[in-house]
Amino acid sequence: MNLLIVEDDARVADFLLRGLRSEGYRIVHASTGPEGLELARAGEFQLVLLDVMLPGMSGIELCQILRAERNPVPVLMLTAMGRVEDRVSGLRCGADDYLTKPFAFDELLARIEALLRRPPQLRQRDTVLTVADLRFDRERMAVTRGPADAENRIALTAKELALLELLMSAPGRIHSRERILANVWGAHEDPLTNIVDVYIRRLRSKIDEGHAKPLIKTVRGLGYTIEA
Repeated sequence: MNLLIVEDDARVADFLLRGLRSEGYRIVHASTGPEGLELARAGEFQLVLLDVMLPGMSGIELCQILRAERNPVPVLMLTAMGRVEDRVSGLRCGADDYLTKPFAFDELLARIEALLRRPPQLRQRDTVLTVADLRFDRERMAVTRGPADAENRIALTAKELALLELLMSAPGRIHSRERILANVWGAHEDPLTNIVDVYIRRLRSKIDEGHAKPLIKTVRGLGYTIEA
């Protein structure tokens, strides 16, 4: 399995090269945006690990060019920029997944494996996430719930959108508070007491109230999930 790493930080690149090669992957490394784009265009890779801050061309620009050229290679962005706005920009440019530095190597492997398991026709990031009658259009950042002929748009804040996207990207998967903090707030400790619980309650009030079947569920002692 051939992977392309586009990363200008020598220490991070070395960590990725050694770790992924030990897992049996064949790795090619590029340290600049233009070099990474040239290699990605060759079409010899099953996945691109892409840093955002690169010399010569940003990872956002690189990904946008690939998608404009209808290149379907899965892109996993790796970046120290963990704000919601940064992650939204990365996903909107066509990335399939987004992982904030520092990250656990096991989680990186799991995300790579998940992307590579997708059938080729589904490896581009799904534009619309769906759970039961709840729909999240990632291109328009629009959330609706209800029958197709009577959908009601739900107004959500940026943080609420990021939290809902995390839950809907893997229906049925249990997300711990720590995982939610890392993905939505880019933090490893709760900056405010029970902030995750507060935002889950906000989402429930907007997503589930008035509907016979609640979608957002608490798994006691483990975290939260969304499922029909």
